[in-house]
Amino acid sequence: MAKLVSVNVGLPQDVAWQGRTVRTGVWKRAVTGPRMVRRLNVEGDGQGDLAGHGGEYRAVLVYQLDSYRHWQEHLRRDDFAYGQFGENFTVDGLPDDEVCIGDRFRVGEALFEVTQPRVTCYRVGLRMGEPRMAALLVAHRRPGFYLKVLAEGRVEAGQEIVKVASGPEEMTVADIDALLYLPGHPRDDLVRALRIPALSPGWKASLRALLDQAGVSGAPAGNAGLAPAAAPPPAWPGFRPLRVRRIDAESAGVFSVTLTAPDGTPVPAALPGQFLTVRLRPGGGPALVRSYSLSGPPDRGEYRLSIKREPHGAASGWLRARLRAGDLLDCAAPRGAFTLTAGDGPVLLISAGIGVTPVLAMLHALAAGRSTREVWWVYGARDGTEHPFAEESRTLLGRLPNAHRHVSYSRPAPGDREGRDYDAAGRISAGLLRDLGVPHGADAYVCGPPALMRELPGALAASELAPSHVHTEVFGAGPALTPGVAAAAERPVHPPTGPPGDGPVVSFARSGLTVSWSSAYASLLELAEACDVPTRWSCRTGVCHSCESGLLAGSVAYSPEPLDAPAEGDALICCSRPREDVVLDL
Repeated sequence: MAKLVSVNVGLPQDVAWQGRTVRTGVWKRAVTGPRMVRRLNVEGDGQGDLAGHGGEYRAVLVYQLDSYRHWQEHLRRDDFAYGQFGENFTVDGLPDDEVCIGDRFRVGEALFEVTQPRVTCYRVGLRMGEPRMAALLVAHRRPGFYLKVLAEGRVEAGQEIVKVASGPEEMTVADIDALLYLPGHPRDDLVRALRIPALSPGWKASLRALLDQAGVSGAPAGNAGLAPAAAPPPAWPGFRPLRVRRIDAESAGVFSVTLTAPDGTPVPAALPGQFLTVRLRPGGGPALVRSYSLSGPPDRGEYRLSIKREPHGAASGWLRARLRAGDLLDCAAPRGAFTLTAGDGPVLLISAGIGVTPVLAMLHALAAGRSTREVWWVYGARDGTEHPFAEESRTLLGRLPNAHRHVSYSRPAPGDREGRDYDAAGRISAGLLRDLGVPHGADAYVCGPPALMRELPGALAASELAPSHVHTEVFGAGPALTPGVAAAAERPVHPPTGPPGDGPVVSFARSGLTVSWSSAYASLLELAEACDVPTRWSCRTGVCHSCESGLLAGSVAYSPEPLDAPAEGDALICCSRPREDVVLDL
C-alpha cells in the first residue's frame, strides 16, 4: 500500500540567479498536521509561474522516495530533505513506471486524478544545484507527476494512498513523458494517449501535433510537439552566391533586389511568407548579416527581396548605394514559419509599412492559383510616396474573385486620391477591422511596425478569431521567453563585456550583431544573454526545445546531447557551442 510520507508547501519567493531575479515556488518545506487541499493547490502553497506550473490540471506535484534514493546514489549526495524536488506530496510507492495517467487515488478526505508528468523546467535544477536536472529526470524516467483535485479535503503525512480507479489506456507517467520528450513517438501510442480523458490539455495539444506530424509524408523532422516546424528543411546549407538580376525602386524608401542562380538554373521555390538571409562584407570589413522577406512569386525560379532603406542602416545603406546588377550576393536558403496555410477559408493579409513584403508573397501565391478563398488585403502607409507595390497589389487582387481591399494613409499627401490611392485616412486598428466586417473564421497574417504588432495580434486572438489562426512575423529579434525571471529594462543588443573572444564568429542575424565566441560561456544561449539578444528558453538543458533556433550557417557541438534532435537546419542553443563560424536566426 502506498503512503503519503510528507506534505510540502512553499509560497513563491525571489531568488538570485546568474545576476537576475527568479520568482519561484520550487522551495518547499515539510509541514505537520492536516492540510486542506483545494482545487488549485495545497493550503499554504503557491506557484511562481502560472504559465508553466499550477492550475487545475497541475494542482499537486508528487515525487517518490524510491526516486530520492536513486538520485542520492546517482548524484552522490545525502543532503536531501522532503520537498527537495519541488513536490507537494512525497510518497512511498506510486512509481512513475507503474502509475498511469487517469489513475485515481484517495488520500485522507481528498480524491485525486493523475493528469500529466512533471513539466521540464530549469527551476528544479536551480533548487537542486544541478543544472542538468531537467534532462536527467526525463532520461532516467523519473519525472514525477501532477494530480488534479476531484474532491477537496484534508490530508496528512502518514495516511495511506488508496487507488480507487485505473486509467483507461494503462499508459504510465514514464510512458507519456518519453512519448513527448524522447525520440520515436510511435503513432499507435500517440493515438492511445489522446484517448485518455484525464490527460491535461497542454499535453494533448503537444501529442496531437506529433500525431499530425507522423501523418504527413515528408513532414519536417524535429519534435513538432515541442517546437512546431511549419516549413521543410532549408534547400541548401550555409550560404551560396546568387546573382543580382535587377534592382527596382518600389517607393521613396523601399527597393527590391531580384536574385538568380549564377548558372541560370531556377532557384529552389520558397514558401509564400519566407525570408532570405544575406551576408555582406562592405569594404572588406566585418561581415554584416541581415534577413529580408521575399516579396515576389514564390515559384518563379528567382527571388525578390524587398528592403527598406533605414536612415542609419549599415546593410540597407550599402545595398542601396553599392549593389549593382550582375553582382554576387551571399545568401542562405529561404527560411521562416510565417507562411500561408493551405485551405479554403477566408484569409486576412494585414500589414503596414515594409511589413507588406511577406504578405505580398502570399497574395502572389493566391493570385497565381486563382484562389476562390475570400481574401482581405488591409494595408497602412503614411502616404502615397511611402506606399510600395500599390499597383502590383491592385493587379493581383483583381485576379481574385472574392477579394476585398482597404488601404489607410495616416497622413495623406495633397496629391493622394481617396477612393483610388487609399480608402480612408488613419491607421489600421482592431476597431477598423470590426467596422470593415472581416470574417471571424479566417486565418490572419499580420506584419508591420511595433505599434501595430503590439495591438493587433492580441486583439484578433481575443476576438472570435481562434488564437491558432493568428500568424505574425516580427522584423528584427522576436519576443523573449524567460520563465520566472523578473522583468528588466530592455537594452539594445551589444557585444559582451570584457575582452573579445578568440573563437568562431557568431552572428545573430535578426539582431544585426556579430561577435566572437569565448570559452567563458557554457552555451550559445549564455553568449546571447551576455549580448542582450532576446532569447526563448525553459529547461536550459536540451529537453523542452523552447530555445530551438534556425541555424542559418555553420555547425554546433552539444553538451549535453539533446534528448530529441531539433529539426534539420535548427539548433538548441541552450546546450550547444559553435564548432565553426555560425549564423543564428536570432
